[in-house]
Amino acid sequence: MTVHELQEACGLSILICEEPERLQQEITGCYIGDFLSWAMGKIAAGNVWITVMGNVNALAVAALTDAACIILAEGASLDEEAVQKAKQQGILVLAAEQSSYQLAVRIGERLN
Repeated sequence: MTVHELQEACGLSILICEEPERLQQEITGCYIGDFLSWAMGKIAAGNVWITVMGNVNALAVAALTDAACIILAEGASLDEEAVQKAKQQGILVLAAEQSSYQLAVRIGERLN
């Protein structure tokens, strides 16, 4: 499943997409968590990362781990500094009103 297929299937909004080709990236898995140092050690390349952290530190973690995208759950948003950093680094950021759990269940159903 690609990020774009997931985005459509789960009704996710695109917040930042400076590199449209990232929407075609294959998803390798899913990680949920907001504790950034923990996430940095657990997110695998190509994973979708579900979090409510919309700051520049979360973007650094996404870049370091080569996450396919960040999904901001529960209506969370990016602060202005994070918006600029996501655009500069080409990080794909999606948004959802659903909880992290609801998103993970939907993603898990589609990946298995």
